[in-house]
Amino acid sequence: MRISIIGVPMDLGAGRRGVDMGPSAIRIAGLHDRLRALGHEVRDLGDVDCAIPETRQVRDPKLRFLDEIVESCEALAKVVEKAVREGSFPVVLGGDHSIAMGTLAGIARVEPRIGIVYLDAHADFNTAETSPSGNIHGMPLAAALGYGDPRLTKIGGVAPKALEESVVLVGIRDLDPGEQDLLRSSKATYFTLRDIDEMGMAEVMRRAIAIATRGTAKLHVTFDMDVLDPRFAPGTGTPVEGGITIREAHLAMEMLHDSRSITSLEITECNPILDNGNRTGELATLLIASALGKRIV
Repeated sequence: MRISIIGVPMDLGAGRRGVDMGPSAIRIAGLHDRLRALGHEVRDLGDVDCAIPETRQVRDPKLRFLDEIVESCEALAKVVEKAVREGSFPVVLGGDHSIAMGTLAGIARVEPRIGIVYLDAHADFNTAETSPSGNIHGMPLAAALGYGDPRLTKIGGVAPKALEESVVLVGIRDLDPGEQDLLRSSKATYFTLRDIDEMGMAEVMRRAIAIATRGTAKLHVTFDMDVLDPRFAPGTGTPVEGGITIREAHLAMEMLHDSRSITSLEITECNPILDNGNRTGELATLLIASALGKRIV
């Protein structure tokens, strides 16, 4: 297939600096060559412009860098929309997870019936009212589904960007109290680390794929590197102990590929400053390859 690489060097939504270098870390780890070795046509569309935090001021502590994040997400939505309309498979490289609002907006402009598999240690289901930090990278999934500030929910002119019934979270293990209440009241499906422990990753992914592809035309996958245990992915800004293993992550991506439903992919929260020899960037590259057809045999 034709793959479009889109970088989003955004760290405005995070509490720690460094994820703005994530796209470079993943590219440097050999992403293009790995995908071409699988037979894909690869074109790199470069990076979406993102403001530098030190050059801006926080106007609202409950929605930190709101205007700048909206501006970059709107720009990202246009690039993703164009790639999808041209029949390309977008691979979006973050950057903090607030970029998901722009990615999903671009896809939803073309195809409103999308399923979402959201692999993350966090639910990203906060709003300005529930977030203890005001960091917008903890809000993108809620905003994409229509919860929270209208300036976030209406990014791309599409709201909501998917039906809650078609959204599945996998690997969550660290949620804020208000976020828990909002997620429980929604129609989204979620599998915690306990679910993975009890059922195994294979069964969790079978269920997740079945739910996310029920009645949908496209399947979008967004993968936050902190879903992995920090032993395997140290280069991420909000690590949570007790995450999934490398093998479980590859199995999830392989099963998503085998479903023949995945049409777009996003990798976020790779922070080279906190990494060890670009270990997390290299792992991100390998996981992208697994989602796009790399097999053991």
